[in-house]
Amino acid sequence: QVQLVESGGGLVQTGGSLRLSCAASGRIFSSSHMGWFRQAPGKEREFVGAINRSGGSTYYADSVKGRFTISRDNAKNTVYLEMSNLKPEETAVYCCASTEFPGRLAPRRSSEYDYWGQGNQVTVSA
Repeated sequence: QVQLVESGGGLVQTGGSLRLSCAASGRIFSSSHMGWFRQAPGKEREFVGAINRSGGSTYYADSVKGRFTISRDNAKNTVYLEMSNLKPEETAVYCCASTEFPGRLAPRRSSEYDYWGQGNQVTVSA
């Protein structure tokens, strides 16, 4: 059984930074790839980035490359999303998700993920 809880969201000005945390419960965290997704009102959920189970590989959506960083601390059962130079159009509910996908790298399709956090609102003011 895995449960994920995001925290750290809130209001930030354009160009500001924010760090989201995703705390996981359950014994399989270190065996799971972790992904971050976001969904704006009226929009489809989109992939933000992911980190593989070993923490050795990350990849990101083109729109956030160079500004967002994903890391994990398996000792704390936590994955992080550090966001810099935020833009108003990135206002959304951000969710973390886990998967035991057998490949070495984390997938980008939301349908491949098994467990989801409840979501955390990030609002970027113009």
